[in-house]
Parts: sequence; C-alpha cells; structure tokens
Amino acid sequence: MQKVKTQNQQNMQNTAQPQQPNIDLKNTTIVEGFNGSKLFGQAVVIRKISKFVAGTDEDMLMPIPVFYDLESKKILPDSLPKEIKEEYKDITIES
Repeated sequence: MQKVKTQNQQNMQNTAQPQQPNIDLKNTTIVEGFNGSKLFGQAVVIRKISKFVAGTDEDMLMPIPVFYDLESKKILPDSLPKEIKEEYKDITIES
C-alpha cells in the first residue's frame, strides 16, 4: 500500500489559525437544509495531491472541511470551494 502524507503532517510548523472577523450574529441569516432542517453535521472531503504538484517525496492528502444536511447527507454548496463544486454536484444540496 502506498504511503501518503497529509498536508497537516507536512505543515506542523504552521499551526496559527486565521483570525475570525468580529461579526454581530444579529446581522446573519438562518441556513436551511433538506426539508427546512436547521441542524448540520461537519465532515471532510479529501483531495489527493500528486507528489509532483506538492514538490514532496510522496503524494499528500488534503482535507477540506464541509457542512452537510443530516437527513439527506448532502453537502451545503457554500461550504465547498468554488474550484471543486462541479465535481460534488451529485452530493450537494441544490440551491
């Protein structure tokens, strides 16, 4: 079996989290999922990065956090990066 390093293993030194903006929650809106549900789960989709693209000795795995509807198990489209939305259209909640 091929050994694959995760991006997190490669970037252990860069652990600083980006600072979140100070947002008043009164200025936000509710997000609804399948059948109007308002409760979601968090998961990751995993992308494989070729060692040639990553510039490393081994291929790497990159986890991408997403939110999904608990009932339908479909991903909220706004939680996917726009560059890969098309690849996940079959398991994404339709807007």
